[in-house]
Amino acid sequence: MSPALILACVGGYFAFLLLIAWFTSRNASNASYFLGNKSSPWYAVAFGLIGDSLSGVTFISVPGQVGVAKFSYLQMVLGYVVGYIVISAVLLPVYYRMNLTSIYSLLRERVGPAGQKMGSIFFLLSRLLGAAARLYLAVRVLQLFVFDALGIPFVLSVTLVIALILAYTYKGGIKTLVWTDTFQSTFLLLGVALSVIFIGRELGLGLGGIIERVHASELSQTFFWDWKPANNFWKQFIGGTFVAICMTGLDQNMMQKNLSCRSLADARKNIHWFAAAVVFVNLLFLALGVLLYEFARAKGVAIPAKTDHLFPMLALQHLGPAAALVFVLGLTAATFSSADSVLTTLTTSFCIDILGMDQRGEQTEARQTRTRHVLHIAFAVVLLGCIVLIDVLNQDSVISLILKVASFTYGPILGLFAFALFCRRAVPQPWVVAACVIAPLVCWMLNQFSNEWFAGYAFSNELLILNGALTLGLLLLGSRKTTGAFTSAAA
Repeated sequence: MSPALILACVGGYFAFLLLIAWFTSRNASNASYFLGNKSSPWYAVAFGLIGDSLSGVTFISVPGQVGVAKFSYLQMVLGYVVGYIVISAVLLPVYYRMNLTSIYSLLRERVGPAGQKMGSIFFLLSRLLGAAARLYLAVRVLQLFVFDALGIPFVLSVTLVIALILAYTYKGGIKTLVWTDTFQSTFLLLGVALSVIFIGRELGLGLGGIIERVHASELSQTFFWDWKPANNFWKQFIGGTFVAICMTGLDQNMMQKNLSCRSLADARKNIHWFAAAVVFVNLLFLALGVLLYEFARAKGVAIPAKTDHLFPMLALQHLGPAAALVFVLGLTAATFSSADSVLTTLTTSFCIDILGMDQRGEQTEARQTRTRHVLHIAFAVVLLGCIVLIDVLNQDSVISLILKVASFTYGPILGLFAFALFCRRAVPQPWVVAACVIAPLVCWMLNQFSNEWFAGYAFSNELLILNGALTLGLLLLGSRKTTGAFTSAAA
């Protein structure tokens, strides 16, 4: 299948996204942009969140990593389910009771304005850096196998991609994203499921044979009990629980769509179905990984040095044109369903948490809309700049560093929310800032030197829990009791 034909198919895909945006964004207001007029069907939100929770990196990395990590990733996915139950039982009722647009407004009420701004700043930093690194890696794969053959430079490729995202999210916001993400989740699932079928057919396997082959493979080992390595079950499971709480329940990007549901009951229903879908989808990714390695072994194909390249290499060069098209559309869906909402949620958080738009009643709807449009475009430009900078530096270590920095920012958010939900104490505002800076720095040091300091111990996701606990401990250390009704007068 020629690169030009693949590009034409991707163009048709985006044309359909723009058509959805046109229908959903007509007569869109700020209420539509921020929360979809609180009229989003729960089933559409739940299905769309599948794509939103994954990324183009997940699409190509999880199957590729099976050759190294086997099914150990499933340990963390099982932890996600517990985290989603906590979100449904604890966080969503609070968010709906307070009628929030930005979830960090809760921190303003319980911790003070510094808490709200620090929560928002860490979210903005994490999502911007994470989105830039993940979008860079995904577009790089398309660049390697498609755009280079057409003579399209990387900078132009990324610019076109971000311009397309901007085009269909600029006006409708969440009202549009609920439906575009549903469309994209469909293509993502089709991409994985059809890839499994294509590879099974090449190996002469039906559905029963595929299941038997995956189950019998040594790569399907799931549980690991040695306490020192990072793949230990309890590190992955408990860490996965807190990753889900932080990166879904305490993340504006994931919660904004949940808050657009008609009621708390619908939002909870959405989370429960989403939890079940996440387990199924990740099992499908891992099974695909086993089949990729089985196919390479059967056909004598050399495994690439970077396991991330295994899936695209086989799909685009060895499995035929239909598999190539399915892979490209699946990767496109995975990449943009996780990247498109970033511009909307960054804009929302900045408007509400940094500018205090919800507190400034004197601003007209028209003025708020102009501000929102400017910020939406500004974040698109910043995202483009970050991706171009990563490409200029052109080092895998830089990308790893960016993703690591992004992961460290969720610890302070966890600590802030734990304090806000379970403590009724006032904290001096400068101390809130200090606590949110000190905790991740301490955790960074522990992560860097854990091998030599703790007899070969390697931190995994439990570092997130430690980060949050340190933040909470520091907030408690600097807090004082309040008298009577709780007040956020921590200045």
